[in-house]
Amino acid sequence: MPVSLPDNLTFDQDGKFISLLKIPNSTNTSGWGSLLLPVIVVRNGNGPTVLFTGGNHGDEYEGPIALRKLANELKPEQIQGQVIIVPYLNYPAVLAGTRLSPVDGLNMNRSFPGSPDGSMTPMIADFVYRELVLRSDVVVDFHSGGNSMVFEPCVVIHHLEDTEQMKKTVAAAQQFGAPISLVLRELDSKGMLDTVVENCGKIFISTELGGGGCVSPRTLKIAENGIRNILQHFEILPPDNEVVPETRFMETPDIGSYIMASQEGLYETLVGLGEPVLKGQIIGRIHSLTHIDAPAVKVHSQIDGVLITRAGRASVKNWDTIAVIATDLDVSEFDVNLAV
Repeated sequence: MPVSLPDNLTFDQDGKFISLLKIPNSTNTSGWGSLLLPVIVVRNGNGPTVLFTGGNHGDEYEGPIALRKLANELKPEQIQGQVIIVPYLNYPAVLAGTRLSPVDGLNMNRSFPGSPDGSMTPMIADFVYRELVLRSDVVVDFHSGGNSMVFEPCVVIHHLEDTEQMKKTVAAAQQFGAPISLVLRELDSKGMLDTVVENCGKIFISTELGGGGCVSPRTLKIAENGIRNILQHFEILPPDNEVVPETRFMETPDIGSYIMASQEGLYETLVGLGEPVLKGQIIGRIHSLTHIDAPAVKVHSQIDGVLITRAGRASVKNWDTIAVIATDLDVSEFDVNLAV
């Protein structure tokens, strides 16, 4: 059976509603146990609905912290419209500090639109899609690099075929106010929350805000300011006098952007995140742990651009992604006029 709406959760009444979604979770120590997933709804009158999600992967923390604070602080009288908050989308993974759910081993962001008859991860995805995504106008899903990667803080959007949808998405990315707005074509978009939202014709914004299994004051501030900026952009919150920081639109080319480790070892990065690199430049070295007399393997950039991602740990394995280079993107190709 599909997970149903709790009795105390409503989308049609003004006010603030904090509810716990009850998901069956039979374990060795609790045969008839349940997982209680927090869902918060804040509504005041007519207006757009924005859904904020964090913890899609359980080792990415800016979203859960920023949305936990939003859930506590946001009051109905402050807004015009509706805000839905799910701070811990993959709650078992958040509790365990892992990318994948420890309950069924699944990646939440490859499980949409979900299944009411599946294991816990597709059951949660099914509820989120049916009850939350379909009633929302805008979805903002917070990610970071997790334990394995670190990002220069980015908003992430996709190349979309629908021209009007693309215009609105680019404008929303600009208003979020991250240092970089990264426009992607996913290698494999099947099962992503991104995909099901975009296929519904809605606005979808994701982020990559740091990583390495920790949170910095800088990345958390970008997340919190981004929440405020998005709510103001869609006129759910009234405007204030804060200036939205300028963002740099970039993309990852199909060739040369992603750099993988060619061997196992300790990765020494030579370039800081956000710094420019040139084609052929040595950006890091991999030091063998087993052959002490072997010279370090030099890692070269394949293109000119900016380092936006590096390995989150020194210890890397063969074919781990250890660096990502992005290049500037002229968004006028999407017929979008950005405010200056």
